[in-house]
Amino acid sequence: MNSTVTVSVKGLLISGLVLLALMTAYLLGGVGGSAGAPAQAAEQPVAEPTSDARTLRMVGAGEATVVPDQLTFTLAVTAKQPGLDQALAGSSATMDRVLARLKDFGIKEGDVQTTGLQMYPEYDYPQYGPPVLNGYRVTQKAQVTVRELAQGGKAVSAAIDAGGDGVRATDLRLGISDPEAALAKARDAAVEAATAKAEQYAAATGQSLGVVLGLREVSDSGSRQPLRDLGFERTAAYAADKALPIRAGKEDLGVKVEVLWAFSE
Repeated sequence: MNSTVTVSVKGLLISGLVLLALMTAYLLGGVGGSAGAPAQAAEQPVAEPTSDARTLRMVGAGEATVVPDQLTFTLAVTAKQPGLDQALAGSSATMDRVLARLKDFGIKEGDVQTTGLQMYPEYDYPQYGPPVLNGYRVTQKAQVTVRELAQGGKAVSAAIDAGGDGVRATDLRLGISDPEAALAKARDAAVEAATAKAEQYAAATGQSLGVVLGLREVSDSGSRQPLRDLGFERTAAYAADKALPIRAGKEDLGVKVEVLWAFSE
């Protein structure tokens, strides 16, 4: 009986030792895992925050006043004849006669550009019966550029006089022969305006401007503005030697720029 009790006590001791070993291994594993976590996190890169707090963006506007120095207008020549070939030949002959006259005012071949050609039949519509063809109408259009504005009014008047009743001059526009020269002045003024405002804001905040990081042109105005659509044609009271009055006036070309500065350190 004593032998049986001795065996049971030994088994309990062995079981206790095994449990103690398992608990010790568990605790050591947990401590090792927690100690290794900070070391692993320290190896990860840290992103630096980005900010535009050290930059200043400003928009400036500039203008340049110019006087138009040339004129463009649309020349329309119309002819009506019983046959299409006759109408086309008639309008071409009139256009040639008008362009030959315009050479007297310094207008060269490169100053004339064909912009349209229309050919269509015309009918009479009796009260009873089908439509009756009564001829063909042909209209040729060309854009003419007068390089010297002083000759503009004379050129328009001479074109109408040379072409007769079938000629119209429309869409008269004043133009500038070298708009880029004027726009260059406007751009300089725009940058100066943007810089002046930026310096004012920087000084108000106790800082100073550094280098320019970027610049772009926001907008600019066109170099041609419509004068008016005269749309007149030759009449019995029209005096061929009277030049059409053209008043150039002035025109403002505008530019806007956006400039980005860095503040100086």
